[in-house]
Amino acid sequence: MATMEIIIGIVIVLFVLIFAGYFISIYNSLVRLKNNIEKAWSNIDVLLKQRHDELTKLLSTVKGYKDYEKDVLVKVTEARTAFMKAESVHEKAQADNVMTSALKSIFAVAENYPQLKANESFLQFQNRISEIENQISDRREFYNDSVNTFNIRIEQIPYVFIANYLRYTRKELFKVEESDRKDVEIKF
Repeated sequence: MATMEIIIGIVIVLFVLIFAGYFISIYNSLVRLKNNIEKAWSNIDVLLKQRHDELTKLLSTVKGYKDYEKDVLVKVTEARTAFMKAESVHEKAQADNVMTSALKSIFAVAENYPQLKANESFLQFQNRISEIENQISDRREFYNDSVNTFNIRIEQIPYVFIANYLRYTRKELFKVEESDRKDVEIKF
């Protein structure tokens, strides 16, 4: 009888240890996914800050051209202000979309000003901002991959039970503005 009780005790202890290990494994994977999302957003944020800094220098270069279209400068300045005031991921994403649109405008309008297009400083800043835009695009993709994995995981069994206990909720994907989805009108 004592041997049977020891065996039952060992089986119960093993079952508890296996269950605890499984719970810890699920918990750790959810924490890792959550932290990957935060890291991915921080990487985007760093690049947005770099773009902001480069844009300040670009605007200084452009302001020297008095005939340059002021509405474009106002649009860029407003976009910079919106970015600096943004606090949440959603607000920063919206500000980023406005900034991207403003940058497209500034580079498009620059085509009409040969002396500006030929300005070495302008070209350097334009190239640097284009590089940063490409990096931001890559980081957005990684962010969305991380968010998607997290959102799928917290809805799967048995993760859903632990995610609910931890109060983890779906994260929002980085989305493009509706205006950026429209076809580009090309005129010759």
